Parts: sequence; structure tokens; C-alpha cells
Amino acid sequence: MKTVLVTGANGQLGQCLQKIQHQYTEINFHFKSSKELDITDTKSVQDYFSNHAIDYCVNCAAYTNVELAESEEDKAYLVNAEAAKNLAKACAENNVTLLHISTDYVFDGTKTSPYVETDTTNPISVYGASKLKGEENIQEVFEKYFIIRTSWLYAEFGKNFYRTILRKAAEKASLTITTEQKGTPTNANDLAELILEIINTENKNYGIYHFSNDGEATWYDFTKEIIQNLNLAEADQPSLKSIGSYKTKAARPENSVLDKTKVRSIISTISWQESLRNLMQNHS
Repeated sequence: MKTVLVTGANGQLGQCLQKIQHQYTEINFHFKSSKELDITDTKSVQDYFSNHAIDYCVNCAAYTNVELAESEEDKAYLVNAEAAKNLAKACAENNVTLLHISTDYVFDGTKTSPYVETDTTNPISVYGASKLKGEENIQEVFEKYFIIRTSWLYAEFGKNFYRTILRKAAEKASLTITTEQKGTPTNANDLAELILEIINTENKNYGIYHFSNDGEATWYDFTKEIIQNLNLAEADQPSLKSIGSYKTKAARPENSVLDKTKVRSIISTISWQESLRNLMQNHS
């Protein structure tokens, strides 16, 4: 029986893990929200690891508000970088494998082909920089880690772009969505499956991995696909218009498509359209 601590368990990825935990009877899960275990508090983390025999720690906790991070830099670094270091140190001291979720925003978006794990990082936002610092902090501490960079994460849980579009569509709101950024929408349920596959098979090929669904899209493409999958009558469809760029505080990479060659040694990947369709059919 393996014991797995999941931090940030109330977020969308944490809830996806909770949803499928019953499929893994050989795993004893400890799901902890940020209120139940404050990973920014070094002593709280050390005490928890000292008092519980843990085999794996899955860090789903993150500061993810890309816009707000520009004016809350200290908070973003505290959660995304310092807390990651706290967990890494506790994992190293207690021989625990760490699975940490990172982001496509560690890249600047100037590459025209998909990013591989060894490409040079160059974040262009506070959020991206804070997540990169978290990666570096983990790597400085020990080697038993899986850093999984993902992109455009969404699920039926939490706050995300997908759920926002569903709400706007129900309100028949007018939508104006950018075509400027290119990436890959990623179903958090698929990321949850990857995490549990790594744990269940006791994979020891530590390092950085890129994971998203397959293909590429703009935010406009993603929105259009969501609306099409709703199968609304023409009269009930929201109006959808594209826009090149719009003013934001945080710069975002123009291309953040991730190369999945390495991660396919662990799990197969499917297109973002198929994964979206699966989710919408199961939660319509």
C-alpha cells in the first residue's frame, strides 16, 4: 500500500484526482486543501511529513492568476517557488518522491515548433517566472522528482476558461476571444491519469516532462469547439467574434505548444478535441 499526499486538493486537478481515487485500491490518499496544510509554512510541512509515512507527494497547489500575479509578485513567488522548496526539502528528508505541476508559461513563446523539455526557459510574466523558480528550487534540493509542465488546464471543477465559456454560453453572452496565442487545451482529468500512472507503476525515470493533450489551438478555436459541442439551436448560440490581441497586464507566450514525445513512454495522449468531447459528453 502506497501513501500519497495531494496538496492543493481543492483545485481542479486535485478534484480530478479525488474523482478517480477509488480506481486505485493500493493507494492510501491524503487529500489536503491549502487551509488544511499550508505549504508556504515551513514548519507545518516539516511536521506533517514527520508525523505521516508518505511515499509520494503530488503538489497541485499553485498561484495561477496570471494577471493578478503582476501586482502580487510576492504572493506568487511564495506559493509557486518557496512552497515548492518547502515540499522538496521535506520530501528529500523523508525519502518521498515529489510530483510537481508546472506550466508552459516558463517559455517565452518565440519558438515556432513545439517545446521540448530541454529547451531554454525564458518566462515573460511574473507567473511564469515564479513557476520556473519553483522548478529550480526543487532541482537544487534533490533528484526524486517529476516536474510535469502542462498547458491551458481545464476541468469540470474549479475556475477555468472552459467553465467560464459554459457560463457565458448559457447567458447567451457576446464573446470576443483572442486568436493571438497558440497552445493546447488540456483536460485535467487526463493529467490526473498520468500522475496516478507514474505512482501506480512506481516509475523511477525522474525529471521534467511535458504533458498536454495533442494538437494546437488558439483561445478562439477552443471557445468555438466548446460551443459546437453544446449542440445548441442557432437561436440559443452566443455570438462569437475573434480578436487579434487585447491589452493585458501580463505578457503571454504566443506559442506554448508542448512536445509530448518523452511523456508517451509513460502514457498515451489524445487530441484536445477528443478529450474535450469526452468531458462534455460525460458532464452535459
